[in-house]
Amino acid sequence: MQFSVKRNLTALYLIKVAKWMNLVMPVIVLFYNSNGMTMKDIFLLQSVYSVTLMCLEIPTGYFADIAGRKTSLMIGSFFGFGGYLIYASSGGFWQFVIAETILGIGQSLISGADSALLYDTLAAKKLTGNYVKLEGRITSIGNFAEAIAGVIGGLLAVISLRTPFVIQSCVAFMAIPAAFSLREPPVHVLARKPGIGDVLQIVRNTLFVDRKLRWNTLFSSIIGASTLTMAWFAQPYFKSVHLPLTWYGITWGVLNLSVGIAALWAWKVERRLGPRRTVLMFALILITGYLSISFLAFYAGLFFLVLFYLARGIATPTLRNYINLITTSDVRATVLSVRNFVIRGIFAVLGPFFGWITDIYDLSTAMVVAGVLFGILSGISLIFFLKYKTYSAE
Repeated sequence: MQFSVKRNLTALYLIKVAKWMNLVMPVIVLFYNSNGMTMKDIFLLQSVYSVTLMCLEIPTGYFADIAGRKTSLMIGSFFGFGGYLIYASSGGFWQFVIAETILGIGQSLISGADSALLYDTLAAKKLTGNYVKLEGRITSIGNFAEAIAGVIGGLLAVISLRTPFVIQSCVAFMAIPAAFSLREPPVHVLARKPGIGDVLQIVRNTLFVDRKLRWNTLFSSIIGASTLTMAWFAQPYFKSVHLPLTWYGITWGVLNLSVGIAALWAWKVERRLGPRRTVLMFALILITGYLSISFLAFYAGLFFLVLFYLARGIATPTLRNYINLITTSDVRATVLSVRNFVIRGIFAVLGPFFGWITDIYDLSTAMVVAGVLFGILSGISLIFFLKYKTYSAE
């Protein structure tokens, strides 16, 4: 079948909806609590997911570069569906470990491959100048879907905390036919000899040899880890301020609408401010957000939480574009997967630590520690990110 930009974009939109219309997130901490899990257990469980991604992120990214992004997305969609089926029909920590492992495998096959397919789809028609705009649109569609899911998931939880997981498995199934409808774009790639040596060479070049890629990846990963961590602090924060259960979904929806709106306009923000001021802006907002939410009353804290999510919406498509600009098609999915690997590595190490602080002390203390740590890490990496102009192929 003839290659079509519109066809691939439509399929990627559907995959994004299936992946991000997450009915379970608004009440997932409550669901875990109802199954006897503490915050330490919850962060440990998420570390299992992160470690699974860490172990498979780079190999599956390389698999997508070698076997094809469509193939990777199809297999990943099947695993995503299977993971939620297990959640919908089980209970207990170790069964959840199996579910998270399967979901981690599915996510590792999708992450990197989707952005690489989008960029190469545009490159095939010489439309890469539209990447931030379209990546932002895909991101916003995902977050709008999650916003809607937040409201629906909160209402479904009134029936039972397991009901959102049952419906979620149906949503995840949507990605399978969408992935099958994709077409690989015709792009020129360098001849490669597949193997572990080639994978290691790409990783070495990304993290150690190429200065631009190294500092781009590190800064982007630290920012990504900070937003991922906040996503897991949000519900305990709602609980700490005694937010009614019926408002969890609505509040979660507002936060994701914030990300979606910001992602939709990220290309305009970046064009107006320029790369340097754009990254400085969202880095500052993300880090100060932790401290502000920790010390302020609920409504003021909620304002900064929304501001945090707006910054996240700008950061996501912008940082992905900067990586795409300085990579080639034959390694693009692998390099994007290296970034995701580092994000999950940071979270796997720091997540249980933050959970432990929350259990031993309180949520406010944990968020202050997170803000300080991410502030130091992002500050150091940002210096070199700007010094070597890692946001430009020039």
